[in-house]
Amino acid sequence: MLFEHGQKILFIGDSITDTGRRLVTPPYGTGYVSLIRAFVDARYPELNLRWENRGIGGNTVRDLRDRWDEDVIREQPDWLSVKIGINDVWRTFDRNGEGSVPIDEYETTLRSLLQRATDETPAKLIVAEPYHIEADTTHPMRAMMDEYGLIARKIAEEFGAIGIRTQEAFDRALASQPASAWADDQIHPGLPGHAIIALAYLRAIGFEL
Repeated sequence: MLFEHGQKILFIGDSITDTGRRLVTPPYGTGYVSLIRAFVDARYPELNLRWENRGIGGNTVRDLRDRWDEDVIREQPDWLSVKIGINDVWRTFDRNGEGSVPIDEYETTLRSLLQRATDETPAKLIVAEPYHIEADTTHPMRAMMDEYGLIARKIAEEFGAIGIRTQEAFDRALASQPASAWADDQIHPGLPGHAIIALAYLRAIGFEL
């Protein structure tokens, strides 16, 4: 287990991280963040970890940039998980491009945010790649999401961050069950889909039963 006694773990991202944590099910939401916290605390209660969920639905890297001081720098986490990019791509397809973030801007902004976290907090980094729950890699949105995912992977490697390959995790599940088994809209998972994300995290941080 990579987490150490008393550390603060902060998750930031979009609706997949949010999952109602601001209004309906505070403070952790009902998704992968809540699952990770539950399993890690149950298995390693002696660590007395502190958890923060700072996901906000609809966010892109631009939104994270605008709230980085308050939600990351001020919090001074020991571990920072960043999962962003889905809306940056999705807006190209659901809003005729309004609010979408070009890939070069996505790369520059994400790199800048992680650099600030490295320079201004003690945080070790976790970077989760964006995903589209679609088996056909030629599907336009899936193909674009893969490009953004590779950018997130490249930047994670630059910073020596732990990388979470969420698309690969969903692809393994899609080999056996259709996208509808994991999400109604190919983006927002039900609980089994969030468990796929959580398992990818747990494996990456060295969780052991």
